[in-house]
Amino acid sequence: MTSDSPFSASAPPAPDFARASLFLDFDGTLVGIAPRPDAVVVPPGLAAHLRRLSEIFDGALAIVSGRSLPELARFLDGFDGLLVGSHGAEARGMAPPLARPPAGIVAVQAALSGFAAREGLLYEPKTLGGAVHFRDRPAAGAAVAAFVEALAAASPGFAVQPAKMAFELKPEGASKDRALAALTALPAFAGRAPVFLGDDATDEPALAWAGAQGGFGIKVGPGDSAARYRLPDPQAVLHWLGMEG
Repeated sequence: MTSDSPFSASAPPAPDFARASLFLDFDGTLVGIAPRPDAVVVPPGLAAHLRRLSEIFDGALAIVSGRSLPELARFLDGFDGLLVGSHGAEARGMAPPLARPPAGIVAVQAALSGFAAREGLLYEPKTLGGAVHFRDRPAAGAAVAAFVEALAAASPGFAVQPAKMAFELKPEGASKDRALAALTALPAFAGRAPVFLGDDATDEPALAWAGAQGGFGIKVGPGDSAARYRLPDPQAVLHWLGMEG
């Protein structure tokens, strides 16, 4: 289903703890988008609630994010379940879907950070790449896109990942749908219908994949989406997950 309205797709049914597996994006899904990636506000008790949910789902729950794995683990300190970072290139609790990181990571990061410094933009370092954000300067978006695309063309093993007001270089082949496919091969996920929640263009392949595998996607916020269902914001996501306050 596609639409620009945040309310055009119906609200999702209550989580089916016995028959579904649950995959959750982080930024824009569990926490609101912040002016800087390091300024997100994690709701009190989120990690503990995710830990309880993982137990209720018999382990068939994972956080799947574009964040670097160490950063994701820091924000969710107290949650000891499955974490997938860098769009599937890193993982905790399973072998990462990406078998081998690309060469040249240091050079790519230096190029991205140097460009961001010259242009007065925000550089976000990642374990296996990096991102340049232009939220404070929307007019710089075209220049950021052109630089990142040119850098990707000159850097074998890397691919461009558009995001909300940012462009990122990530390892080629790393994607959230591929991460979900690897997760569902784990014993805890066997026989369960995948449900994925995400808000960004980076999440669309996984939202579509969940629907194609007999489950469904839940788009968080406005914008076109392959998801069957929709929730308006992270607060609604937390309510849907049974976390009050």
